This record gives sequence, structure tokens and C-alpha cells, in this order.
Amino acid sequence: MLQNKNNTYGTRRRTLVRLGAIALGALAVAIGAAPLAQAQETKLLRIGYQKAANTLVLLKAHGALEKRLQPLGVEVKWAEFAAGPQLLEALNVGSVDFGYVGEAPPVFAQAAGADFVYTAYEIPTPDAEGLLVPKNSTLKSVAELKGKKIAFNKGSDVHWLVVALLKKAGLSYSDIQPVYLAPADARAAFEKGAVDAWAIWDPFQAAAEKQIGARRLATGVGAVSHHQFFLSARAFAAKNAQIEKILLEEITREGEWVRTHTAQAAAQLSPIQGLDADIIETGLKRYAHVYKPVDAGVLAEQQKIADAFYELKLIPKQLKVSDAVLK
Repeated sequence: MLQNKNNTYGTRRRTLVRLGAIALGALAVAIGAAPLAQAQETKLLRIGYQKAANTLVLLKAHGALEKRLQPLGVEVKWAEFAAGPQLLEALNVGSVDFGYVGEAPPVFAQAAGADFVYTAYEIPTPDAEGLLVPKNSTLKSVAELKGKKIAFNKGSDVHWLVVALLKKAGLSYSDIQPVYLAPADARAAFEKGAVDAWAIWDPFQAAAEKQIGARRLATGVGAVSHHQFFLSARAFAAKNAQIEKILLEEITREGEWVRTHTAQAAAQLSPIQGLDADIIETGLKRYAHVYKPVDAGVLAEQQKIADAFYELKLIPKQLKVSDAVLK
């Protein structure tokens, strides 16, 4: 789907599929560091990422992490995933050690029994997701969506966005017709007029605005925090504090570089993500690229999401989010 305006629709859609779902800082990581001289439990770090995960994509491209870990004899392997749920499944079965996802996928994963820990998070970026309507839509407010069809990726951050926006507008989840579609299919339905609105995150949001004139009916501002999380397999985090410390230090540096070299970062990401640089730059500016260690406050916000999803019967059991923290 993502293309220059003269490319065919099919090219745009294929690029969207490649990008997949979902989807990046000064980080004061409060992770205890083992002395450099201490032998590590592993000599391999496996990182799961998505093409829309800008900081990790650039970290991979620049190779700084590999240089930091080379003296320790640690090899880095990167595995690309279409979306957060697939990445978390890989984390759960032991295929990757570390990954980056949004605020909703960990809730669904924990409910399904995944054994991971929250490692760090990006400070709130609510402007990086929104509820779009076609440019010729007569809809002016979220309250007018009662009885309407809203497309969004089930289990993703925008699932929580829809729930929160409806509540803010005085509507319930049952007042709308959810249409569960991945970004590529959601955009196709949106362009055909098969749905009334589409909840989506950047860079897909910015692409729809710039390419087809989609209008933001609402954003996450005032409704959700839209945190992004770095998660680790529990066993890996428990045994490899030094590796994780170095990893998060390099993520911090990469985030700082993106904030101060946004246009350059967009230019580097363009051929990787298959998007025009101006679209990527718009999306980059809506993210904070500032990372912090997980704390009680952000866990409390995750607990609210878990409680809301349980009440709506979107997850099968009540969760204690703080269980997913390294003690």
C-alpha cells in the first residue's frame, strides 16, 4: 500500500503487508549490572523486531550493539516479525530473548501464559495513533460512531484506543461494530468504504493522511498513554543483566540520535520500510524515542488495560500485571 502517489494500489498494499501490524530517549535503566569480567550465561542475544519499530531497525542497521557486545564474545541475531503477537509467541517458546511491542499485546500474551518480563518502556506517545475517517466523511465526533463499523487490529494497541475513546465519548464497546483486520486489509476496507472508521498507528496513520487524505477523527491524546515496551524472556533477563544493560544503553543512544537527526533517520528508514521519507518523518515526530525503566506507575496503567479487557471478555482471566516483572 505504501508508495509514491503514482505507484499502483497493489504496490501500496504489498508494502503494508511487509510492514505488518503494529506497531520509538534518555533511559535511566535500573538493571543491576554484573561486572564485565563476570562470565555471561549466554553467548547469543536474539532480538525480535518489526519493520515499524524504528529504534531497533536503526540499531540493527548501524551495528553499534554488535560492537559493544563483541568484547564479551556475544553474538547478536535479529528476527523480523509481522506484528507484536507473533513476536511474543516467539519470546514465549524460546525463539527470541528480547523484543519491542506496544501496550496491549503484552496483556493478551500474559493472559495466554507467556513467561516474559517488562524491561523498559517508551514515555507516552498518544499522538502516534488515531481514529481515521475518509476525507469526505460527515462524521465529526466519536459519539457519532454508534452503530458504525470500525476496523482495527485485534489485540493491538488500537484495540485499547477504541475501547478508551468510546468510553470517553459515553459509548460502550457493544455500541459499535468492530471489524478485526490487520493494517493491509483494514486500509483496503477503509478505501472501499466497507468500514466507517479505522483505528491505526504510525507510520500507517501518516501514510493514510498523506496518500488518501484520511482525516483524524480523534487521536490517543487525552484517552490513552500509548506506551511501547521492551520485553525480555524471564529466564534470559534473570541470567544476563550485563547484556541487557548494554542493550538498553545502545537503544537509548539510538533514540537520542533519532530525536536529533529525525530527517536523516527517516531517509535511512525509507528503503527499509518502503515508505516515502516525509511520511516516516511525520510518524517519527509523533513518537518520543525516550525510554525509561519500568516502574509502578506504568505497571498500574497496564493493569487498567488488563482489567478493562477482562471486563469486556477479551481475555479469559484476570491478570496481575506486576507478576511480569523480574523480582
